[in-house]
Amino acid sequence: MSEISYQSLTLRSPAKLNLFLHIVGRRADGYHLLQSVFQLIDWCDTIHLKLIPQNEIRRIDPIAGVEPENDLVVRAAKLLKDFCQIESGVEISLQKEIPMGAGMGGGSSDAATALIGLNTLWNLNLDKKTLCELGLQLGADVPFFIFGKNAFVEGIGEQIQEIALETRDFLVIFPNQGIPTISIFQDPELTRNHGQTTIDGFLASPWSDLSNDCQAVAMRICPEVKQALDWISQAVPGSEPRMSGSGSSVFTVLDSKMNVAKLENLLQNLPKGWIGRVVRGLNKNPAYNLISSD
Repeated sequence: MSEISYQSLTLRSPAKLNLFLHIVGRRADGYHLLQSVFQLIDWCDTIHLKLIPQNEIRRIDPIAGVEPENDLVVRAAKLLKDFCQIESGVEISLQKEIPMGAGMGGGSSDAATALIGLNTLWNLNLDKKTLCELGLQLGADVPFFIFGKNAFVEGIGEQIQEIALETRDFLVIFPNQGIPTISIFQDPELTRNHGQTTIDGFLASPWSDLSNDCQAVAMRICPEVKQALDWISQAVPGSEPRMSGSGSSVFTVLDSKMNVAKLENLLQNLPKGWIGRVVRGLNKNPAYNLISSD
């Protein structure tokens, strides 16, 4: 890539949906082995990064209740700064749109976008492989957002293969109730032996076995998940809503003939505190072209 000097960047940071989530085993260290297809969607946070002469990472609009040491964007900036021994600083502003605790990867996406943006601002020219290795230290989903394209994901989330997906619209509902991931993965009733599939197997019938092995446990822990699933079933008759990831957001694929305007009117009458959107799938992370694959 040619070197371009920036003083600031504003980047969109997309959410993702797990079109399915199958738990196929467990490692000796306790980590679960999964298979999933990650679909980027146009529900985005916005991150603004600005270089400052002071040798510090300055978050100007912290999220209430999130300490700096737990803020993934701050941690990403610090990780990259220390790794490359950068002696200048950055001011970070984050406009949150993706609900926290929804299972749509918002925090991981923000961390990935921070790494991508600072790689550009600090003229580091680190390639995708290096940034993904750094991102994995922050969370299992971070490398996917750095990878930047829809993907078939395996292992604990670190095995990522690009997959071509038809552009579709989705209805997504967040019932304003997060679920601690650890409470699902430690549950004794969690399915851990789902039969394995392949990319070819998925593409041969891409909208068939779109189950989420975390969903049954999540519905028991968090009744709002079932309530949101029932809401979608009523709003979109004949649909097959499911949960995304291990969080509490639920979604369904919309038929091309769906009356989206009518659906958006229904969304105006969601239960208090719920958040719902009609979103479109993306083929690439909006920040994709800022990073070299070499």
